[in-house]
Amino acid sequence: MRTLSIGKNDAGQRLDKFLSKRFRTMPKSLMCKYLRTKYIKVNGKKVQPDVFLNEGDVLTLYIRDEFFEEKKSYDFLKAGKDLSVLYEDENLLLLDKKVGVIAHQDNRYDSDTLNLRVLRYLYEKGAYDPEKDKAFTPALCNRIDRNTGGIVIAAKNAEALRIVNEKIRSREIQKYYLCVVKGKPDPTHDCMTAYLSKDEDTNTVSVSDRAREDAKEIVTEYTVLDSKDGLSLCEVLLHTGRTHQIRAHMAHIGHPLLGDEKYGDRRLNAKYRMKRQALYAYKLRFCFSSPAGNLEYLNDKEFEVNDVWFAKNRELNIL
Repeated sequence: MRTLSIGKNDAGQRLDKFLSKRFRTMPKSLMCKYLRTKYIKVNGKKVQPDVFLNEGDVLTLYIRDEFFEEKKSYDFLKAGKDLSVLYEDENLLLLDKKVGVIAHQDNRYDSDTLNLRVLRYLYEKGAYDPEKDKAFTPALCNRIDRNTGGIVIAAKNAEALRIVNEKIRSREIQKYYLCVVKGKPDPTHDCMTAYLSKDEDTNTVSVSDRAREDAKEIVTEYTVLDSKDGLSLCEVLLHTGRTHQIRAHMAHIGHPLLGDEKYGDRRLNAKYRMKRQALYAYKLRFCFSSPAGNLEYLNDKEFEVNDVWFAKNRELNIL
């Protein structure tokens, strides 16, 4: 048995409202049962749920101890619940990040990001406890721009995070993209090498066919899958992963992405009323050429998003 005294700040409200706030994990049906059977009394008397509390009232409670345990509040519980899980096992999550969702917190977005949604998802299913797992927090292994959708890997434990990061660096995880470009690239398949420079002030990049002191080598492989009405659907395999690589490299060869306002053709974008680039990281392939420890079972496995918004069955689907 425990007692609670009603102070000035709690006075003037209905008993059921007070109990709901004080014992957030108590189901309303159980609360009503406690009141009906006098397991909760006010000033020693049985009362109705809608009775108003006064300063100095004393509540007598014969309820389970668990309801008195204070649950800590975590920032990730403010994040949204919308999470598209493509694959999950004890080590990893493969997520289909939708266009418009930002991967990590920054100065503008700090309460509803993909990594926070992952933490909420794992916490609510009992797979992550911040109080017990103080040395590790589940984390995203790769990131995709806010205006691009596609597969993001999240590691559930430190060993998985270490292995995936290592495999990404050594190019033992292949990332395939679908994109819609202006015109039809010729040849219809090519593995292109160029050099990319980044302007930090404008957050833009430039591509050159010749090596420069401030440039990094990029390798982009594309295959044309479908063409019609002056547009082509291409599959792109990144052999290097630089900022805006696909967008800038395809624009450099004269085939900018549809909807790309930074490197694209604005007149073409306006014609199709496209305000976001037609680019999606739709496929992931694990192709380990060196030991992968606890993740060896993923070798040669491939995962694909089937419902890309601008493509259907690997054909153009622009409305």
